[in-house]
Amino acid sequence: MAVSRSTSADGVPVTVIGAGPYGLAAAAHLSGHGVPLRAFGQPMDSWRTRMPAGMFLKSTPSASSISDPVGAFCLDRFRAAEGRRPEGDLHPVPLDEFVRYGLWFQRQAVPDLETAAVRRVDADGGGFRVELESGEAFGSRSVVLATGLGPFARIPAQLADLARTGLVSHPSEHADFAGFAGQRVAVVGAGQSALESAALLLEAGAEPVLVARTDRLLFGEPPTRDRPEQRPLARRLVKPASPLGPGWSHRAFSGVPGGYRYLPPGVRRHFLRTVLGPSGAWWLRGRVEGRVEVLTGRAVRAGEDVGGGARLTLVSRDGGSTVLEADHVLAATGYRVDLDQIALLAPGLRDRVERTGGAPRLSAGFESSVPGLYFTGLAAAATFGPVLRFVCGTGFASDRIGAAVAARG
Repeated sequence: MAVSRSTSADGVPVTVIGAGPYGLAAAAHLSGHGVPLRAFGQPMDSWRTRMPAGMFLKSTPSASSISDPVGAFCLDRFRAAEGRRPEGDLHPVPLDEFVRYGLWFQRQAVPDLETAAVRRVDADGGGFRVELESGEAFGSRSVVLATGLGPFARIPAQLADLARTGLVSHPSEHADFAGFAGQRVAVVGAGQSALESAALLLEAGAEPVLVARTDRLLFGEPPTRDRPEQRPLARRLVKPASPLGPGWSHRAFSGVPGGYRYLPPGVRRHFLRTVLGPSGAWWLRGRVEGRVEVLTGRAVRAGEDVGGGARLTLVSRDGGSTVLEADHVLAATGYRVDLDQIALLAPGLRDRVERTGGAPRLSAGFESSVPGLYFTGLAAAATFGPVLRFVCGTGFASDRIGAAVAARG
Protein backbone atom coordinates (compact mmCIF):
# COMPACT_ATOMS: atom_id res chain seq x y z
CA MET A 1 0.00 0.00 0.00
CA ALA A 2 1.76 3.16 -1.16
CA VAL A 3 1.18 6.44 0.65
CA SER A 4 0.15 9.20 -1.74
CA ARG A 5 2.53 12.11 -1.26
CA SER A 6 2.15 15.69 -2.48
CA THR A 7 4.89 18.32 -2.54
CA SER A 8 3.14 21.03 -4.53
CA ALA A 9 3.68 24.72 -3.90
CA ASP A 10 0.45 24.75 -1.89
CA GLY A 11 1.84 22.20 0.55
CA VAL A 12 0.18 18.91 1.46
CA PRO A 13 -3.41 18.13 2.40
CA VAL A 14 -2.37 16.35 5.62
CA THR A 15 0.77 15.75 7.68
CA VAL A 16 0.97 12.83 10.11
CA ILE A 17 3.50 13.29 12.93
CA GLY A 18 4.48 10.14 14.79
CA ALA A 19 5.29 6.63 13.58
CA GLY A 20 4.17 4.39 16.39
CA PRO A 21 1.07 2.19 16.01
CA TYR A 22 -1.37 5.12 16.00
CA GLY A 23 0.62 7.26 13.57
CA LEU A 24 1.23 4.37 11.18
CA ALA A 25 -2.43 3.35 11.30
CA ALA A 26 -3.59 6.93 10.65
CA ALA A 27 -1.28 7.22 7.63
CA ALA A 28 -2.46 3.86 6.28
CA HIS A 29 -6.14 4.79 6.59
CA LEU A 30 -5.65 8.25 5.10
CA SER A 31 -3.87 6.67 2.17
CA GLY A 32 -6.78 4.26 1.83
CA HIS A 33 -9.07 7.27 1.48
CA GLY A 34 -6.83 8.60 -1.30
CA VAL A 35 -5.66 11.60 0.72
CA PRO A 36 -2.16 12.83 -0.27
CA LEU A 37 0.02 13.11 2.82
CA ARG A 38 3.46 13.26 4.33
CA ALA A 39 4.19 11.14 7.39
CA PHE A 40 7.12 11.75 9.74
CA GLY A 41 8.80 9.84 12.55
CA GLN A 42 11.22 7.10 13.44
CA PRO A 43 9.17 3.91 13.07
CA MET A 44 8.27 2.33 16.43
CA ASP A 45 10.72 4.70 18.12
CA SER A 46 9.18 4.70 21.61
CA TRP A 47 8.76 0.94 21.54
CA ARG A 48 12.42 0.52 20.57
CA THR A 49 13.92 3.12 22.92
CA ARG A 50 11.47 3.61 25.82
CA MET A 51 10.39 0.07 26.62
CA PRO A 52 12.59 -2.31 28.65
CA ALA A 53 14.14 -5.37 27.06
CA GLY A 54 12.30 -8.53 28.06
CA MET A 55 8.92 -6.82 28.25
CA PHE A 56 5.69 -8.42 27.00
CA LEU A 57 2.56 -6.64 25.81
CA LYS A 58 -0.36 -6.66 28.23
CA SER A 59 -2.68 -6.90 25.20
CA THR A 60 -3.43 -10.38 23.90
CA PRO A 61 -2.21 -11.30 20.40
CA SER A 62 -5.74 -11.00 19.02
CA ALA A 63 -5.85 -7.38 20.28
CA SER A 64 -2.33 -6.38 19.18
CA SER A 65 -2.73 -5.76 15.46
CA ILE A 66 -2.12 -2.31 14.00
CA SER A 67 -5.07 -1.34 11.83
CA ASP A 68 -4.99 -0.82 8.08
CA PRO A 69 -8.04 -0.19 5.86
CA VAL A 70 -8.52 -3.80 4.72
CA GLY A 71 -6.86 -5.77 7.51
CA ALA A 72 -4.05 -6.94 5.25
CA PHE A 73 -1.23 -6.39 7.72
CA CYS A 74 -2.37 -7.93 10.99
CA LEU A 75 -0.06 -9.64 13.49
CA ASP A 76 -0.95 -13.13 12.21
CA ARG A 77 0.04 -12.08 8.66
CA PHE A 78 3.37 -10.86 9.98
CA ARG A 79 3.96 -14.13 11.80
CA ALA A 80 3.18 -16.02 8.61
CA ALA A 81 5.63 -13.77 6.73
CA GLU A 82 8.30 -14.84 9.22
CA GLY A 83 7.36 -18.48 8.65
CA ARG A 84 5.68 -18.90 12.04
CA ARG A 85 2.28 -20.05 13.16
CA PRO A 86 -0.23 -17.70 14.81
CA GLU A 87 -0.53 -17.95 18.60
CA GLY A 88 -3.40 -17.01 20.88
CA ASP A 89 -4.12 -15.68 24.35
CA LEU A 90 -1.97 -18.23 26.16
CA HIS A 91 1.13 -16.70 24.55
CA PRO A 92 1.76 -13.00 25.36
CA VAL A 93 3.48 -10.95 22.66
CA PRO A 94 7.17 -10.19 23.38
CA LEU A 95 8.35 -6.63 22.90
CA ASP A 96 10.97 -7.54 20.32
CA GLU A 97 8.36 -9.34 18.21
CA PHE A 98 5.98 -6.38 18.38
CA VAL A 99 8.75 -4.01 17.29
CA ARG A 100 9.57 -6.26 14.32
CA TYR A 101 5.88 -6.38 13.47
CA GLY A 102 5.58 -2.58 13.60
CA LEU A 103 8.59 -2.14 11.33
CA TRP A 104 7.14 -4.71 8.90
CA PHE A 105 3.76 -2.91 9.00
CA GLN A 106 5.50 0.38 8.19
CA ARG A 107 7.31 -1.10 5.20
CA GLN A 108 4.07 -2.59 3.86
CA ALA A 109 1.53 0.13 4.65
CA VAL A 110 3.53 3.37 4.97
CA PRO A 111 6.59 2.86 2.75
CA ASP A 112 7.10 6.59 2.14
CA LEU A 113 7.49 7.42 5.84
CA GLU A 114 10.06 10.19 6.33
CA THR A 115 12.35 9.88 9.35
CA ALA A 116 13.14 13.61 9.51
CA ALA A 117 12.25 15.15 12.86
CA VAL A 118 9.51 17.77 13.02
CA ARG A 119 10.68 20.86 14.93
CA ARG A 120 7.58 23.02 14.99
CA VAL A 121 3.93 23.16 13.94
CA ASP A 122 2.27 26.55 13.89
CA ALA A 123 -0.94 28.05 12.53
CA ASP A 124 -0.63 29.59 9.09
CA GLY A 125 -3.75 31.22 7.73
CA GLY A 126 -6.40 28.55 7.47
CA GLY A 127 -3.84 25.74 7.77
CA PHE A 128 -0.48 25.02 9.33
CA ARG A 129 3.21 25.59 8.77
CA VAL A 130 5.36 22.53 9.48
CA GLU A 131 9.08 23.04 10.08
CA LEU A 132 11.59 20.18 10.05
CA GLU A 133 14.89 19.96 11.90
CA SER A 134 16.53 19.89 8.48
CA GLY A 135 15.33 23.46 7.87
CA GLU A 136 12.62 22.53 5.36
CA ALA A 137 9.25 24.18 5.93
CA PHE A 138 5.96 23.58 4.13
CA GLY A 139 2.27 24.23 4.43
CA SER A 140 -0.28 21.62 5.40
CA ARG A 141 -4.07 21.90 5.40
CA SER A 142 -4.43 19.37 8.25
CA VAL A 143 -2.09 17.86 10.86
CA VAL A 144 -2.56 14.57 12.73
CA LEU A 145 -0.54 14.33 15.94
CA ALA A 146 0.33 10.83 17.11
CA THR A 147 3.04 11.70 19.61
CA GLY A 148 2.55 8.55 21.70
CA LEU A 149 3.35 8.27 25.40
CA GLY A 150 6.72 10.02 25.42
CA PRO A 151 5.69 13.59 26.33
CA PHE A 152 3.32 12.48 29.08
CA ALA A 153 5.43 10.42 31.51
CA ARG A 154 4.32 11.32 35.03
CA ILE A 155 6.57 11.80 38.06
CA PRO A 156 4.58 12.56 41.25
CA ALA A 157 5.22 15.95 42.85
CA GLN A 158 6.51 14.24 46.01
CA LEU A 159 9.41 12.86 43.98
CA ALA A 160 10.15 15.93 41.85
CA ASP A 161 13.15 17.07 43.92
CA LEU A 162 14.70 13.60 43.80
CA ALA A 163 14.10 13.46 40.06
CA ARG A 164 16.17 16.60 39.60
CA THR A 165 19.10 14.87 41.33
CA GLY A 166 18.82 11.83 39.07
CA LEU A 167 17.68 9.50 41.85
CA VAL A 168 14.19 9.10 40.37
CA SER A 169 13.34 8.03 36.83
CA HIS A 170 10.32 6.82 34.88
CA PRO A 171 10.28 3.34 33.26
CA SER A 172 10.09 5.05 29.85
CA GLU A 173 13.65 6.27 30.40
CA HIS A 174 15.06 2.74 30.39
CA ALA A 175 15.40 0.37 27.46
CA ASP A 176 17.27 -2.04 29.72
CA PHE A 177 17.40 -2.56 33.50
CA ALA A 178 20.78 -4.31 33.49
CA GLY A 179 22.47 -1.18 34.83
CA PHE A 180 20.61 -1.57 38.13
CA ALA A 181 22.22 -4.94 38.94
CA GLY A 182 23.24 -5.04 42.61
CA GLN A 183 21.16 -1.96 43.50
CA ARG A 184 18.14 -1.65 45.76
CA VAL A 185 15.40 -0.01 43.68
CA ALA A 186 12.10 1.26 45.08
CA VAL A 187 9.39 0.79 42.44
CA VAL A 188 6.40 3.07 43.05
CA GLY A 189 3.10 1.90 41.56
CA ALA A 190 0.79 -1.09 41.27
CA GLY A 191 -0.04 -1.28 37.57
CA GLN A 192 1.40 -3.31 34.72
CA SER A 193 4.43 -1.07 34.33
CA ALA A 194 5.32 -1.23 38.04
CA LEU A 195 4.83 -4.98 38.35
CA GLU A 196 6.68 -5.83 35.16
CA SER A 197 9.49 -3.40 36.01
CA ALA A 198 9.89 -5.06 39.40
CA ALA A 199 10.04 -8.50 37.78
CA LEU A 200 12.56 -7.37 35.17
CA LEU A 201 14.71 -5.62 37.78
CA LEU A 202 14.80 -8.79 39.86
CA GLU A 203 15.73 -10.85 36.83
CA ALA A 204 18.47 -8.31 35.99
CA GLY A 205 20.10 -8.83 39.39
CA ALA A 206 18.64 -5.82 41.22
CA GLU A 207 16.76 -5.83 44.53
CA PRO A 208 13.35 -4.25 43.82
CA VAL A 209 10.96 -3.14 46.55
CA LEU A 210 7.43 -2.44 45.32
CA VAL A 211 5.57 0.43 47.02
CA ALA A 212 1.81 0.49 46.31
CA ARG A 213 -1.06 2.55 47.73
CA THR A 214 -3.47 -0.31 47.10
CA ASP A 215 -4.03 -2.85 49.88
CA ARG A 216 -3.28 -5.76 47.58
CA LEU A 217 -1.83 -6.35 44.15
CA LEU A 218 -4.23 -7.37 41.38
CA PHE A 219 -3.52 -9.67 38.45
CA GLY A 220 -5.68 -10.71 35.52
CA GLU A 221 -7.25 -14.14 35.32
CA PRO A 222 -5.24 -16.57 33.21
CA PRO A 223 -7.07 -17.61 30.03
CA THR A 224 -8.34 -21.15 29.85
CA ARG A 225 -8.30 -21.29 26.06
CA ASP A 226 -6.03 -19.92 23.35
CA ARG A 227 -8.86 -18.09 21.58
CA PRO A 228 -11.76 -16.16 23.19
CA GLU A 229 -14.35 -18.02 21.11
CA GLN A 230 -13.09 -21.33 22.54
CA ARG A 231 -14.20 -20.41 26.08
CA PRO A 232 -17.26 -22.28 27.43
CA LEU A 233 -20.54 -20.62 26.46
CA ALA A 234 -21.54 -20.00 30.09
CA ARG A 235 -18.31 -18.09 30.72
CA ARG A 236 -18.75 -16.09 27.52
CA LEU A 237 -22.25 -15.03 28.61
CA VAL A 238 -21.09 -13.96 32.08
CA LYS A 239 -17.92 -12.29 30.83
CA PRO A 240 -18.04 -11.72 27.07
CA ALA A 241 -14.77 -11.36 25.23
CA SER A 242 -13.43 -7.97 24.18
CA PRO A 243 -10.07 -6.58 23.00
CA LEU A 244 -9.61 -5.19 26.52
CA GLY A 245 -10.30 -8.54 28.17
CA PRO A 246 -13.42 -10.41 29.29
CA GLY A 247 -16.26 -8.51 30.96
CA TRP A 248 -19.31 -6.45 30.08
CA SER A 249 -17.69 -3.11 30.96
CA HIS A 250 -14.66 -3.93 28.81
CA ARG A 251 -17.00 -4.98 26.00
CA ALA A 252 -18.87 -1.68 26.24
CA PHE A 253 -15.82 0.57 26.27
CA SER A 254 -14.10 -1.25 23.42
CA GLY A 255 -17.25 -1.80 21.34
CA VAL A 256 -18.72 1.70 21.31
CA PRO A 257 -15.92 4.20 22.03
CA GLY A 258 -17.76 6.75 19.91
CA GLY A 259 -20.42 6.96 22.61
CA TYR A 260 -17.91 7.61 25.37
CA ARG A 261 -17.51 11.27 24.43
CA TYR A 262 -21.18 11.93 25.23
CA LEU A 263 -20.74 11.02 28.89
CA PRO A 264 -20.36 13.90 31.38
CA PRO A 265 -16.69 14.93 31.79
CA GLY A 266 -16.56 13.77 35.41
CA VAL A 267 -17.93 10.36 34.50
CA ARG A 268 -15.39 10.03 31.67
CA ARG A 269 -12.53 10.89 34.00
CA HIS A 270 -13.79 8.34 36.54
CA PHE A 271 -14.04 5.53 33.99
CA LEU A 272 -10.67 6.38 32.44
CA ARG A 273 -9.09 6.07 35.89
CA THR A 274 -10.95 2.97 37.11
CA VAL A 275 -11.66 0.78 34.06
CA LEU A 276 -8.61 -1.40 33.63
CA GLY A 277 -7.18 0.24 36.73
CA PRO A 278 -3.83 -0.70 38.31
CA SER A 279 -3.26 -4.41 37.79
CA GLY A 280 -0.83 -6.81 36.19
CA ALA A 281 -1.23 -9.35 33.42
CA TRP A 282 -1.87 -12.92 34.54
CA TRP A 283 1.57 -14.07 33.47
CA LEU A 284 3.26 -11.65 35.89
CA ARG A 285 1.88 -13.16 39.09
CA GLY A 286 4.47 -15.94 39.33
CA ARG A 287 7.32 -13.52 38.61
CA VAL A 288 6.29 -11.12 41.41
CA GLU A 289 4.42 -12.85 44.25
CA GLY A 290 6.78 -14.42 46.76
CA ARG A 291 9.80 -13.10 44.90
CA VAL A 292 9.62 -9.30 45.11
CA GLU A 293 9.42 -7.45 48.42
CA VAL A 294 6.07 -5.62 48.49
CA LEU A 295 4.91 -2.76 50.71
CA THR A 296 1.16 -2.33 50.13
CA GLY A 297 -1.18 0.24 51.64
CA ARG A 298 1.52 2.90 51.60
CA ALA A 299 1.87 6.18 49.75
CA VAL A 300 4.98 8.28 49.24
CA ARG A 301 4.79 11.44 51.32
CA ALA A 302 8.28 12.78 50.65
CA GLY A 303 11.67 11.87 49.27
CA GLU A 304 15.14 13.18 50.02
CA ASP A 305 18.68 12.69 48.81
CA VAL A 306 20.85 11.12 51.51
CA GLY A 307 24.41 11.01 50.28
CA GLY A 308 23.68 9.79 46.78
CA GLY A 309 20.82 7.50 47.78
CA ALA A 310 17.11 8.06 48.19
CA ARG A 311 15.15 8.07 51.43
CA LEU A 312 11.39 7.80 51.04
CA THR A 313 8.92 8.61 53.79
CA LEU A 314 5.90 6.35 53.38
CA VAL A 315 2.55 6.94 55.03
CA SER A 316 -0.07 4.22 55.62
CA ARG A 317 -3.83 4.58 55.77
CA ASP A 318 -3.83 4.71 59.57
CA GLY A 319 -1.45 7.68 59.51
CA GLY A 320 1.64 5.74 60.49
CA SER A 321 4.87 6.36 58.64
CA THR A 322 7.88 4.28 57.69
CA VAL A 323 11.18 5.05 55.98
CA LEU A 324 12.51 3.21 52.94
CA GLU A 325 16.04 3.71 51.68
CA ALA A 326 17.09 2.76 48.17
CA ASP A 327 19.81 3.41 45.64
CA HIS A 328 17.22 4.57 43.10
CA VAL A 329 13.48 5.14 42.76
CA LEU A 330 11.53 4.04 39.69
CA ALA A 331 8.29 6.04 39.42
CA ALA A 332 6.08 3.58 37.53
CA THR A 333 3.20 6.00 37.97
CA GLY A 334 1.90 6.03 34.43
CA TYR A 335 1.20 8.85 32.03
CA ARG A 336 -0.89 12.00 32.22
CA VAL A 337 -1.84 13.86 29.06
CA ASP A 338 -0.80 17.51 29.13
CA LEU A 339 -0.75 19.39 25.83
CA ASP A 340 1.80 21.82 27.24
CA GLN A 341 4.31 18.95 27.11
CA ILE A 342 4.04 18.67 23.30
CA ALA A 343 6.96 20.98 22.58
CA LEU A 344 6.64 20.88 18.79
CA LEU A 345 3.29 22.70 18.93
CA ALA A 346 3.85 26.46 18.86
CA PRO A 347 2.63 28.03 22.13
CA GLY A 348 0.05 30.22 20.40
CA LEU A 349 -1.40 27.19 18.62
CA ARG A 350 -1.43 25.11 21.83
CA ASP A 351 -3.33 27.86 23.63
CA ARG A 352 -6.14 27.71 21.06
CA VAL A 353 -6.87 24.03 21.75
CA GLU A 354 -9.83 23.61 24.10
CA ARG A 355 -9.12 21.03 26.78
CA THR A 356 -10.63 18.57 29.19
CA GLY A 357 -8.09 18.75 31.97
CA GLY A 358 -4.79 18.65 30.12
CA ALA A 359 -6.15 16.66 27.16
CA PRO A 360 -7.62 18.08 23.94
CA ARG A 361 -11.38 18.15 23.58
CA LEU A 362 -12.11 16.31 20.33
CA SER A 363 -14.95 15.98 17.85
CA ALA A 364 -16.37 12.66 16.69
CA GLY A 365 -13.70 12.74 13.98
CA PHE A 366 -10.81 13.36 16.45
CA GLU A 367 -10.55 17.03 15.39
CA SER A 368 -9.65 19.57 18.08
CA SER A 369 -11.18 23.03 18.48
CA VAL A 370 -8.52 24.21 15.99
CA PRO A 371 -9.92 23.21 12.56
CA GLY A 372 -7.65 20.71 10.85
CA LEU A 373 -5.66 19.74 13.97
CA TYR A 374 -6.29 16.12 14.98
CA PHE A 375 -5.03 14.08 17.93
CA THR A 376 -4.89 10.29 18.21
CA GLY A 377 -3.62 7.69 20.66
CA LEU A 378 -3.35 8.42 24.39
CA ALA A 379 -4.12 12.12 23.84
CA ALA A 380 -7.60 11.06 22.64
CA ALA A 381 -8.37 8.74 25.56
CA ALA A 382 -10.02 11.48 27.62
CA THR A 383 -12.60 11.85 24.82
CA PHE A 384 -13.03 8.26 23.65
CA GLY A 385 -12.10 6.12 26.64
CA PRO A 386 -9.58 3.47 27.70
CA VAL A 387 -9.51 1.65 24.35
CA LEU A 388 -7.33 4.52 23.07
CA ARG A 389 -4.61 3.42 25.52
CA PHE A 390 -4.13 0.15 23.65
CA VAL A 391 -3.09 -0.98 20.16
CA CYS A 392 -6.59 -2.31 19.53
CA GLY A 393 -7.84 1.30 19.42
CA THR A 394 -5.91 2.05 16.22
CA GLY A 395 -8.79 0.79 14.06
CA PHE A 396 -11.50 3.00 15.55
CA ALA A 397 -9.27 6.08 15.72
CA SER A 398 -7.78 5.81 12.24
CA ASP A 399 -11.07 5.00 10.53
CA ARG A 400 -12.66 8.10 12.08
CA ILE A 401 -9.67 10.33 11.26
CA GLY A 402 -9.42 9.07 7.70
CA ALA A 403 -13.10 9.75 7.03
CA ALA A 404 -13.02 13.16 8.71
CA VAL A 405 -9.92 14.41 6.88
CA ALA A 406 -11.20 13.10 3.54
CA ALA A 407 -14.53 14.87 4.08
CA ARG A 408 -12.74 18.10 4.98
CA GLY A 409 -11.00 18.07 1.61
